[in-house]
Amino acid sequence: MAVVLLLHHLPFSWRTKKLNLLLASYIFYAAWNPPFVILLLLSTIVDWFVGRRVYVSRSISVRRMALLLSLFVNLGLLGFFKYGTFLLTNFTMFMNLIGIKYVPAQYDIILPVGISFYTFQTLSYTLDIYSGKAKPWDSFRDYALYVTFFPQLVAGPIVRATDFLPQCETPRKASMNQLSWGLILLIVGLFQKIVVADGLLAPIVEKVYFEGSNADMISAWCGTLAFAGQIFCDFAGYSSCAIGVALCLGFHIPDNFRAPYAALGFSDFWNRWHISLSTWLRDYLYIPLGGNRKGAVRTYINLLLTMLIGGLWHGASWTFVFWGGLHGAYLAIERILRERFGWHPEKAGRFQQIALILVTFALVCFTWVFFRAKTFGSAFLIASSMLGLASSEGVRLVERWDLLVCFVTIFALLSMHWWRRSNSFEELAGKLPWWILSLLISLMLFAIMTMPGEDRAFIYFQF
Repeated sequence: MAVVLLLHHLPFSWRTKKLNLLLASYIFYAAWNPPFVILLLLSTIVDWFVGRRVYVSRSISVRRMALLLSLFVNLGLLGFFKYGTFLLTNFTMFMNLIGIKYVPAQYDIILPVGISFYTFQTLSYTLDIYSGKAKPWDSFRDYALYVTFFPQLVAGPIVRATDFLPQCETPRKASMNQLSWGLILLIVGLFQKIVVADGLLAPIVEKVYFEGSNADMISAWCGTLAFAGQIFCDFAGYSSCAIGVALCLGFHIPDNFRAPYAALGFSDFWNRWHISLSTWLRDYLYIPLGGNRKGAVRTYINLLLTMLIGGLWHGASWTFVFWGGLHGAYLAIERILRERFGWHPEKAGRFQQIALILVTFALVCFTWVFFRAKTFGSAFLIASSMLGLASSEGVRLVERWDLLVCFVTIFALLSMHWWRRSNSFEELAGKLPWWILSLLISLMLFAIMTMPGEDRAFIYFQF
């Protein structure tokens, strides 16, 4: 980052600076696995030419064929690399189930890092042009930079072309205020990841979530609450780092999280959690399916289908699909209750809101069981223990220190989300005296540098 930032602030032309950023982005991606740069380049080129073809053609059939080409290439690559093994395994199970012995050839498919993110990003460009919401961009260099911009390339946020490409028109150079806030966001993101997610919570999660775990109720809840904190701090930490690095370069990337554990219900939760994905699914899947415009039953089907696909986007496993289905069911039930009773939680009293936040958080935590567990068997064991329905007596897998760390951390996280519910981090930090903010940042830096423990990759790198 330091080298890129230095080059970006040297007196080069804006064209040269954009080229530097583009090359840095490709080098950044190639550092993981150089051959997969070809996939990134292929997706970029296909949607660049498809977008222009869709825009200039007056023939509906040609426009549709061009769009189908984009969908075929992008979703085909995503399907092969991310879901190939999953589909083959399930096909083999089905064939064996109907009495046909089928033994597929053994091969391993490596999942290209970030493919789910940049696939949705390039598709949004083509889909926006097809729907008339955008026009093709004139500069291929700018468009390629949009697709590959390294701060958010491998784990989001999923940025729209209409948000990013206009920023390429004029030179971007961070002001002192932007540079300061960018570095602060980077430190906050690293603190969330290294100290909270990896240092405090991950060891607790790993004590509970292993194959065949027979956790008692306290251990199951402790491990699940710890994972709720870990997944947020891990993913929100990466998003904060991405937004902060982009801001240091003068670019603005939209927020991806807005205090989701202070959500008043599940529609509010998805307005606050992984916002770039939830809005992508809304705009390019839920609304084209008909949204809420075709009657109540169709609305519930659209909600459920959208969330099932959102679950599958996260991983090639039925546990992710079930996780998405649970959220779809939550959203449908919430919608039914709102329509029947006409209750709006935003207008409720403070204590009612706190109660609803806690209920929402508890139910979201229950879905995290299926997100974290590797198999349905493990998920059902832990879920049964959480509900007190385990068939056998569970084992205490966590110690008193684990319980203390977990509950103090989660209480602090929920309190912070409640405090931030209607305010951005920048707004709240701006209200603090400079010396308090400086002290907090210094403590975070000290904790980052001194935190012992195992290095862990960002969780969303696997998606």
